[in-house]
Amino acid sequence: MSFEMAGQSFMAISAGPYFKFNPSISLMVACDSVEEVNTLWKSLAEGGTALMELGEYPFSKWYGWIQDRYGLSWQLMLVEGGMTSQKITPNLLFSGDACGRTEEAVKYYTDIFPNSDMHFFSKYGEGEAKSSKAIVNYAAFKLLGMEFSAMDNAYDVEFGFNEAFSLIVQCEDQAEIDDYWEKLSAVPEAEQCGWLKDRFGLSWQILPASMNELMSKGSKEAVQRITAAFLKMKKFDIEALKRAYNGEA
Repeated sequence: MSFEMAGQSFMAISAGPYFKFNPSISLMVACDSVEEVNTLWKSLAEGGTALMELGEYPFSKWYGWIQDRYGLSWQLMLVEGGMTSQKITPNLLFSGDACGRTEEAVKYYTDIFPNSDMHFFSKYGEGEAKSSKAIVNYAAFKLLGMEFSAMDNAYDVEFGFNEAFSLIVQCEDQAEIDDYWEKLSAVPEAEQCGWLKDRFGLSWQILPASMNELMSKGSKEAVQRITAAFLKMKKFDIEALKRAYNGEA
């Protein structure tokens, strides 16, 4: 399923019991009023679990972190002085083995993708983090023009990044797919159907930009052929997908 929230594109699939959402990736929503924060909180709290109770914090006059009924985590924050350029910002919480590597990861990602840069870094003060590995308490950066934030988890926890939430890169040609695949993939056993896992455990999907159109506009038989083809692939081969779509041997 492809859909939009606040003008941003998202995709969702049913993957059975294999992976579950956790707070390692959350969606941070910039709100322009206390009323907006409260309204969103009320809706997301139905069947959900508060991770940080709604209230005033040093970094925001009205903020809360909640896990909704489906397990997806949201950070709702009052942003004073007008809205930011992006309503919803993915937040990466580096936990477990990846804790302490936020700065390394942000530099790595911004070097890989064009139209990317680091905006802001803030580090934990002495005694602020319970985890001895935690260094960065907030980082703001941009990848391909899209805003992201990241931080090291202040607490030692068992969860970390997994395939339940992945970042999709739409590629215009095979050369672009090959380039991103070579730079990002670090776990060979995780490579499947265009999915890969990087050195920090974060999952990515490296897809042809034409895939959505082929899957949505093709005949039932063409979609079945292209699906059968990509299920056998690790890195996507655009020419092989086109041959499958057209019914060519």
